[in-house]
Amino acid sequence: MNRKLVLILNLLYVLFMASLAVFYYTSEESFKSLVAIGGVVCGAIPLLLSLFTKLQFNLPLIISYLIFLIASQYLGSILGWYGLGWWDTFLHVLSGSILAFAGIALYERLAHKNAGKEISPWFVFLFTFSFAVLGGVIWEVYEFSSDQLFGMTLQGGGNKDTMVDLIADTAGGLLIALWAGIRTNRKLKKS
Repeated sequence: MNRKLVLILNLLYVLFMASLAVFYYTSEESFKSLVAIGGVVCGAIPLLLSLFTKLQFNLPLIISYLIFLIASQYLGSILGWYGLGWWDTFLHVLSGSILAFAGIALYERLAHKNAGKEISPWFVFLFTFSFAVLGGVIWEVYEFSSDQLFGMTLQGGGNKDTMVDLIADTAGGLLIALWAGIRTNRKLKKS
């Protein structure tokens, strides 16, 4: 059931963004059309991975990913919520949290099944936190590279924008990493 729901939710998002791409293209709003095309691509990634690989995504991770895409692409770029000032920072806190949850899911898939009884809560915290912060750094490298190579203005505020984004990513990742470490510690005490 989860796999079907994941596919349906991703497909709905892809269709929504595709219809927006066509609408904005015919309205000659090229920026919004390009953002919507980007939404199609981003929405299709989990869809394609789910269809053509053995990867199984848990429902909360997919739902949070889709909420993030709606918040950043549709609300932020198409409807202009980035103009609010705080929206970008909020989304970086959210993305840091989502990346931390992705780190937990990755850890749980990669760790040996018997490791759960012997693993240090500090290791779970460190892995989760590091994964979230690395994702934030990779995103900022993407923004910087796009600005330098293609003349974009993704880092509108320069160094200050980058640092605020990294701090927000770190804060979101830290909250979830702390939760993961505490959860692991409680599980160890029960067993």
